[in-house]
Amino acid sequence: MKRGGHRPIGPVFINRDACKYAGHPARERAWSPVSKSGPYTNRRGPGNLMRNTMERLKIAFFCWESLYAERVGGLANAATNLAETLARHHEVHFFTRGEGGDTEVNGVRYHYCRPSGEGIVRYCSDMSRRMIDRFDEFDTPSFDLLHFHDWHVVDALRRLRDRETIFTYHSTEFGRNGNASSRRWPFPEISGIERCGASIAKRVTAVSSTLRREAMSLYDIPDWKIDVVANGIVPGHYQADVDPEAVKRRYGFDPDSPLILFVGRLAWQKGPDMLVDAAPHLLREHADGQFAFIGDGQMRRGLETRARSLPIRFLGRLDDADYVRLLNASDIVAIPSRNEPFGLVLLEAWSAGRCVVASDVGGLSENIEHGTDGVKVQPHPDSIAEGLAQVAASPEKSLSMGREGLDKVKKEFQWSRVAERIEESYRKLADQDPLPRRLTAA
Repeated sequence: MKRGGHRPIGPVFINRDACKYAGHPARERAWSPVSKSGPYTNRRGPGNLMRNTMERLKIAFFCWESLYAERVGGLANAATNLAETLARHHEVHFFTRGEGGDTEVNGVRYHYCRPSGEGIVRYCSDMSRRMIDRFDEFDTPSFDLLHFHDWHVVDALRRLRDRETIFTYHSTEFGRNGNASSRRWPFPEISGIERCGASIAKRVTAVSSTLRREAMSLYDIPDWKIDVVANGIVPGHYQADVDPEAVKRRYGFDPDSPLILFVGRLAWQKGPDMLVDAAPHLLREHADGQFAFIGDGQMRRGLETRARSLPIRFLGRLDDADYVRLLNASDIVAIPSRNEPFGLVLLEAWSAGRCVVASDVGGLSENIEHGTDGVKVQPHPDSIAEGLAQVAASPEKSLSMGREGLDKVKKEFQWSRVAERIEESYRKLADQDPLPRRLTAA
């Protein structure tokens, strides 16, 4: 598996009746409405989610990526680990993309499909249709709850909307666009799909309080309907006993100089350009600084041009093992995002005991205690450089902040705790009053 990646783009077709959203004219697409007495009705009837205690449930996950087949970014990690943790107490099926036959990994049953289509949204619509075909094969006895992750699977959610459904925002198109709206395709289309997901799901979650507020503001989601369920981490997956000097040499870095690591898509949202622009400012105070960028994306060529005279290496996407070795050999992890709904890289860096310098935005802002387990900066090159210089000037403080981050991960971000929080959202779905449900479906 590789670290980093990017998504293609394409047109979208949203049904006018099922998904109404303000500000964007919907385009019709041929489909067959599902009646409440049709094949996708919850045939076990209401009340099959216990209201006081969580019985063993049959749960279906819908997600366009997973750790064991098609993987694009952090969503694969989040959805896969949550599914595996829930599978300790529930029957969990995971409908996703992939080649070959179905498989079971760590108690989760993976059911694969191979979509096709021109452009990302046609592709995802075909994926949703194929996911439902696979879903039908395993819907006897009926699934108790259907959990949909991000906009890629909203078309499947729409077709199954009469079931017990929950939709999770891992990000928004507004955030991926760098906290900016746009009339340029595909922004209006994907934003419309995201609005549709919240409108027709019975309940909604977001991975941070910031993302919850963002989604509520963008898509008019009522307060009672949306919960915060943060992501988690398996700390041991990001820990390795390495020789930092040897790892640095392997990638062409000076073994005796501090290494600053960036991990993520080379995209506007993630702010790699601001880190490149911060480098000259840092080097005036710490001439021995050097930078490694892990990941790929549409900004890479331009960034390489801007960084030509700087001690910066663009390594592209790395295998997990290589990434973990370089993470543990680095001295500082920089997260210069313009928008970060949660920031899994933060938990990965903390798991490795690394000091983090991160933008004071979104989930990063919520989770970092400035000066204790990391340094928060403004998403601007001057502020980023100042934060990096502060950490580089005090290696002992840097190590201390890394240790504090590891302690926080162990206390607050284990997947068992995350699973308890999502089960509470499942209980709320079971307890939800009929009136709000009717309002949601209207």
